[in-house]
Amino acid sequence: MQQPEADFASILPGGLAWSSMATGPDTTAIAPPATKPELGLWGWLREGLRAGVFKRPRVAGYAPHAWQMLALVLLFYTIEIAFLRLQMVGPAVFSTQNWLASLWILPLFIGLAWWSLPAQSAGVRPLVAGVAACCALALGASLPPALVFHGVNTAFAQGWLSLRGIKGDWPTYAYWLFVGMVVLWSLVVSGLLLKRLGGPAVRVAASVLILAAANGISMWQLTERAWEEDFAQTSAEARDRPRLVLSQAVFERQQVLLASLASTLLPERPGVADVYGLVFAPYASEDVFNRESAMVAGVLESRFDAAGRVIRLVNHATTTDTHAWATPANLERAVAALAERMNVAEDIVVVYLTSHGAKDFKLAAEHWPLEVEPVAPLLLKNALDKAGIRHRVIAVSACYSGGWIEPLADETTLVTTAADATHTSYGCGRLSELTFFGRALFDEGLRRTHSFEAAFAGAVPMIRQREIDAGKNDGFSNPQISVGAAIAPVLAALEARLGALPAAPGSAPLSPLSPTPDPKVSASVARP
Repeated sequence: MQQPEADFASILPGGLAWSSMATGPDTTAIAPPATKPELGLWGWLREGLRAGVFKRPRVAGYAPHAWQMLALVLLFYTIEIAFLRLQMVGPAVFSTQNWLASLWILPLFIGLAWWSLPAQSAGVRPLVAGVAACCALALGASLPPALVFHGVNTAFAQGWLSLRGIKGDWPTYAYWLFVGMVVLWSLVVSGLLLKRLGGPAVRVAASVLILAAANGISMWQLTERAWEEDFAQTSAEARDRPRLVLSQAVFERQQVLLASLASTLLPERPGVADVYGLVFAPYASEDVFNRESAMVAGVLESRFDAAGRVIRLVNHATTTDTHAWATPANLERAVAALAERMNVAEDIVVVYLTSHGAKDFKLAAEHWPLEVEPVAPLLLKNALDKAGIRHRVIAVSACYSGGWIEPLADETTLVTTAADATHTSYGCGRLSELTFFGRALFDEGLRRTHSFEAAFAGAVPMIRQREIDAGKNDGFSNPQISVGAAIAPVLAALEARLGALPAAPGSAPLSPLSPTPDPKVSASVARP
C-alpha cells in the first residue's frame, strides 16, 4: 500500500496533529506508538534522496534527532569539500574563510522553511520539528544535483572530459546550460519539498524565487574557491628553482641598476619618430611572465627599430643582477628615464605589462620575500602624464585587464588588453611558454606586420580558438582595443617607415593563414 505524502501536520513523532496540541497536554498522544520504530539516519538520507529525484518523502509521523541533523550536514559538506579538492590539480590548501562564505544559503533556506511552513496556534515546538524535518530532507535532496554538478566539474578539471574540437562558442554555451539545468533541478526540488510539507503556494513560489536570486548572487560574487593553490607545499621542481635572497649586495646592486640601464638608452634621432619600450613583469612565481617580457622586448628591438631603447623591469630570481625590479616606484622612474632620452612630442612609447589581474583591475606583483605593491592603471597614466610623453601604445596581458581601457584611453593613446573588464584570460600555466594574448599579438601578429591594429585583429580569432581548445569554461576573454584619433596617423607613418627598412634577421613574415601551433595549450590555465 502506498504511504501517504509527507505533510507538516504529521511530521511529529506519533503523527501528533495541531488540534491535539491546541486542546491541551496529552502524554499518551505525544509518545510515539511502541510498534512504530524510529526513522534512522539511513531512513532520513534515503527519503531525502527520493525527494532529490522528485519522489515524495515518506516521513509522516517522524522528526529528526539533533545528532541525525548534524550527521547529514557533515555528510553533505564532506562530500562537497572532497569534490572541490578533486577540482584543484596540484598542491592545495583549504580556505575556511572562502568555504564559510559559501554557506550563507543554508541559513537562508532554514529561514525560508520557517516562513513557508504553516504556523498555527500549536506553538513553536511543532514548527521547529517541521523545519528540522524539512532541512534534513533538503540535505539529502541536494545530493543528486550536487553530485552531478561536482562530478562533471571534476571530470573536466582532471581531464577525463574535454570539449576540444567543438567550434565557436558552443562549449561555453553548453557549460552554462548545464549549470542552469542543475540550478533549476535544485530549485524545483526545494519548491516541491516545501509544498509537500504543507507550505502555501504563494510562499513556496516566493521562497523559490529568493533561492534563485541567492544562487545567482553566489555565482556572481562568491567566486573564491574553498581550496586554493598551496604555494608553501611546492613540488621538488619548484623547490629547486632559484630564489631571491635579500642580501646587502642585492639591495646595493638594485639601487644603481635602473639608473645604469637608463644611462645606456640611445637618444632620439631628430626627424625620426623613434620607438621606445617599457616592459613590466611583476609576478616572480610564474616563469611565463619573465619569458614573455623577454619576447616582447625582443620584438620591439628587432621589428620596431627600438634596439637600445627598451627598458625591461622584471621580478624573477634569475634577473636580479641584470634587470631592475618590477615595482610601482621603478615603473615611474623608468617612464621618467625614457622621457629624458626621447622626444616626448614626436617619439612613441610602447608599454607592455604582463601579470595576473584582479577584479579591481590591479596587476598582481610578487617577489617573495620582497614586498611589492600591485599596480593600478592610474599609476601608469599619471607617470606618463607627468613625463609629458604624448604618443603611447599600451598593452596589458592579464585577467580583467579591460578595466585599464577607460583610465588610459585618450586621443593620443592606443590601449589593448588581453580581456575585457569581466573575464579572465588564459596562458599562465606551469608549462605555458607565453600567455595566449602575448603569443598571438606580439610573437605572431607583430612578426607579420608593423600595425598594432592589424596584429590585434588577427590575434582575436587565434585567442578564441585556443581558449576553446584549452577548455576555457568561463567565457571568451574578449580582448579589447581603443585607438585614439590622434595616434592613428602617427602609427600609420611608423608602419610605413618600418616597412621600408630591411628585414631584421629571423623576422621573416609568417603566413597569416598558418598561425604557429601551441604544443602546450593543454597546460594553460585561467589567469585570475
